[in-house]
Amino acid sequence: MWSFLASFIPRAIMQGMPLLYGSTGEILTEKSGNLNLGIPGIMFIGAITGVSGAFIYEHSSAQMNGFLAVMIPLLCCLVGSFLMGLLYCFLTVTLRANQNVTGLSLTIFGTGVAQFLGGSLIKITHTQSAQVASITIVETVKYYSDGNKPGWLAYSAIGIAIAVSLFLGYTRTGMQLRAVGENPATADAAGINVTRYKYLATIIGSMIAGLGGLCFVMECAHGTWSEPRIDQIGWLAIALVIFTIWRPSVSIFASIMFGGLLILSEHLNPPIGIKELYTLIPYVVTLLVLIIVSLRKKREDQPPMSLGLPYFREER
Repeated sequence: MWSFLASFIPRAIMQGMPLLYGSTGEILTEKSGNLNLGIPGIMFIGAITGVSGAFIYEHSSAQMNGFLAVMIPLLCCLVGSFLMGLLYCFLTVTLRANQNVTGLSLTIFGTGVAQFLGGSLIKITHTQSAQVASITIVETVKYYSDGNKPGWLAYSAIGIAIAVSLFLGYTRTGMQLRAVGENPATADAAGINVTRYKYLATIIGSMIAGLGGLCFVMECAHGTWSEPRIDQIGWLAIALVIFTIWRPSVSIFASIMFGGLLILSEHLNPPIGIKELYTLIPYVVTLLVLIIVSLRKKREDQPPMSLGLPYFREER
């Protein structure tokens, strides 16, 4: 029993941290009133730009530099995610496009770009295992300390979630952001720049979510490109927002639980046919929580009132 927990818990933490990045970024975005269903696409872009940066640096440098090995993939990931968030804001906030359609379009776009670049990297490496970032650079970067233990990038997700939780709950700027998400017309009348808050929250949220993609590829997959798993992580991150009732601090524990559910079948080795049912557990749990929250009808358990709704200042 103890040996099972000793091997299961570290892996559950490691598998849950990409989810935590994605849910934290989406919570910050939704607190501004923007519903970004493009999180899976953004995580794809964050993953492929980061691992592409690592690949290019590894094949262009004769001698590995630890600092550059960390910063190059990290910066590439952040830039790619930043551009995706900026594109979403330009379409939905400036051009007032439908948020649901825009988010789904970004997911399709990000998935397509990542699949193309990921497939190209696999062909360049001439490997059947989809190992696009070698173990050498992964170990140099120190993304993980052991094959089954989380590294600094995973634990950074916890720090970011705590920081976002404190920001939303205890700072004036965070309260103004929440006001924008609840009633942008009232916030605008109070002198709050609604457009600025929506842009900043969505772009920063996208950059946080993008780190989840990089965290998954480097920590969970050890430099191996895995398209189906990234897609699953992205949609689960959105589901986790509902499960945690828009609270980043709760996401820390929920993401570890979801991460454990994702790898539960690998540790229990159930019969074929039953194993596939384990992948449904996180979604079933989320649906049950959604039903319970809807029945309780408490205001603090509900999403921001203007979530998904465009704001037209002229109609204020």
